[in-house]
Amino acid sequence: MGECDDEDWLLLKPKEPLPSQCCASGCKPCVFDIYERELDKWKRARAKGDIDLLTGKREAPMKSDDVLLNPECFSAFQLESLKKLTEAASLYRFRVPIGVHLKLSLGQHLVLRGTVDGLEVQRAYTPVNRVNAEGYFEVLIKYGHLLMFVSGTGIAPMLSIIQSITDNEEDETFVTLTGCFRTYEDIYMKSLLQEQSLYWNVKTFYVLSKEETLENLPWSYREKTHLGRLNLEVIKTLVNSCRKAPFALVCGSVTFNQDVLNYLRSAGLDDDSCFMF
Repeated sequence: MGECDDEDWLLLKPKEPLPSQCCASGCKPCVFDIYERELDKWKRARAKGDIDLLTGKREAPMKSDDVLLNPECFSAFQLESLKKLTEAASLYRFRVPIGVHLKLSLGQHLVLRGTVDGLEVQRAYTPVNRVNAEGYFEVLIKYGHLLMFVSGTGIAPMLSIIQSITDNEEDETFVTLTGCFRTYEDIYMKSLLQEQSLYWNVKTFYVLSKEETLENLPWSYREKTHLGRLNLEVIKTLVNSCRKAPFALVCGSVTFNQDVLNYLRSAGLDDDSCFMF
């Protein structure tokens, strides 16, 4: 029987999905159904003090008629290979025991779970391999990265773009928005920005030129705010944090736009990878 202390059990407790992690396609089960089942399993395992009830260790090797997928819980698969097809699309191949099938119908999808920037992400994908493929299954994951720089009211067109991405459950574009304002009080549309930043693929960062100390900011802003003016060092850090070479969108005053463009060039982006509003 496996033993854990209270701290270990808390680390093993399932994380409740965010509303943005539900694809709203009527999946059976939904990610929230799976969460409730995993939470119930965790509670029963903790009550009995037996971690093996949580891990579900197998006592015998898999046979060809075994079913790998269980709608009641997630199954772990080993990533066998990753093939980059384009700048914005990669083919992921996962290993399956020889002779064992996923037994999915044509067009049926899987819900994959992973961690992105510390946030647990769940997305639905339809395997692109042959239905009778043995020993593996493949999914095609498409994404890009938008790097946004705004000053003042220049945030308006960017929010429209972000909302069009988060409203589309099939859009996997990553977004990093950098808002440049004088102080925390000068940040436009805080509530909407906070709401959008809860999505798994949206991050916000702030540059406050006249704010004196981070202590004046809410806790949720302190780790994602730079005090002072936007400079080359900050922009290099943001560019290097992108998973792929980003496409930059800039909206502000004429001077702001030109300064950011110059910094982006120095950070390695060419003019074809930048758009000025």
